[in-house]
Amino acid sequence: MKRNATAVWNGSGKEGNGQLTTQSTTLNNTQYSYKSRFEDGVGTNPEELIAAAHAGCYTMKLSFILGGANYTPEHLGTRCDITLENGAITKSELTVTGKVPGISAEDFQKLAQEAHEGCLIGKLFNCEKTLLSATLA
Repeated sequence: MKRNATAVWNGSGKEGNGQLTTQSTTLNNTQYSYKSRFEDGVGTNPEELIAAAHAGCYTMKLSFILGGANYTPEHLGTRCDITLENGAITKSELTVTGKVPGISAEDFQKLAQEAHEGCLIGKLFNCEKTLLSATLA
């Protein structure tokens, strides 16, 4: 399996702007710029997309692991915070909340950690990766 995305940039680094398009066209000429990356401008940015990828991958992995342990989650919600410091991504922190009938808090913690260790996107990172919390709703 292969997936792709394209980036186009026009102009200088600070004053220019770009567009991102994914193979699925979920992002289709989606705007990004210096302001959307380092200030509060309109558009997306690479770090936000990395956070979405890590949260999405982790949450799906956790759902599969729960299913393998005979639990069916009613709801899983994961937030990912990416930290950019001194020109490098230094942290990716996950916080997950789940509504999973019949599971104990201890078992949820254990399976959440297993998903954290097995997340394919998380394995790509060369930074601190932390599962900050795993709580049941």
